[in-house]
Amino acid sequence: MVGDHCSLPGDRGALGPPPKTALSCKMVLRAVGKVLRKSKAKPNGKKPAPEEKKLYLEPEYTQSRITDFEFKELVMLPREIDLNEWLASNTTTFFHHINLQYSTISEFCTGDSCQTMAVGNTQYYWYDERGKKTKCTAPQYVDFVMSSVQKLVTDEDVFPTKYGKEFPNSFESLVKKICRYLFHVLAHIYAAHFKETLALELHGHLNTLYTHFILFIREFNLVDSKEVTVMDDLTEVLCSGGGGAGGNGGSGGAQNHVKER
Repeated sequence: MVGDHCSLPGDRGALGPPPKTALSCKMVLRAVGKVLRKSKAKPNGKKPAPEEKKLYLEPEYTQSRITDFEFKELVMLPREIDLNEWLASNTTTFFHHINLQYSTISEFCTGDSCQTMAVGNTQYYWYDERGKKTKCTAPQYVDFVMSSVQKLVTDEDVFPTKYGKEFPNSFESLVKKICRYLFHVLAHIYAAHFKETLALELHGHLNTLYTHFILFIREFNLVDSKEVTVMDDLTEVLCSGGGGAGGNGGSGGAQNHVKER
C-alpha cells in the first residue's frame, strides 16, 4: 500500500539504509550533467578533428613563382593613362588568366567533390540580376561568374574599345563586382584544388597570378578588405616583402561558424 512507503522522519531509521544498488536523484543528475558537459566540449565524446593543414602555405610551395618582378610597380597607374582605361585593360586580362587557371583543374571541380562554393568556413552564394540568392555547387558558381563577366567585358557599352566612346558612370562599381567574383574563384582553387594544381606543376603560375591580382585590387581599393580576409594567411606570405606592400591587417583568428557572402 502507498501508506507503507510514506514513513515519518522519525521512522526512517527503522527502515534501514537504502539498497546500495539504487541511485539517488543527486547522483543521477550529476551523471547526466557530466555527460552533457562532455558532449558539449567534445561532440559524440570524441576529440574535435584537427584543422586540416593548408598545403599552399608550405614554404617550398609559396616560394614558387614564374617571375621575381616587382608587382607593386607593375600595377601602378602609368602617367598620361586614363584610370578607366587602365582598370578595363587589367580587369579583362585578369579575367582571362583566372579563367584559364581554373580550366586546368575544372575536371576535378565537380558537383560531387565541391557541393558548395566554399573557402574554409566562408560559403558563397550567387545572386542573379534580380537579387535572388542561390545556393549552388562550386562549378555552377564559377560558371555563373565566368559567363556574367564575359558578358560584361565584351559589352561595348560597358568596356568600350572604340576611340571616343565614354565609360559608363557605373563602370568602377562593375569592376569592383567583377574583381570580387574573380577573387572567389582564385580562393577556391587554393582551398579546394591546390593538390591538383601542384600535381600539374602550375602552383608557380597560380602564386604569381594571385600576387599580381591582390596587389592590383589593393592599389585601387577594388575589393573590401573584409572580403579577402579568408585568404589573409596566404596574402601575408605572397604579398609582403618582395611581392609588394604588406597586408591591410590580418583577421582576428579563425572563425568557427560558416559565413555567407
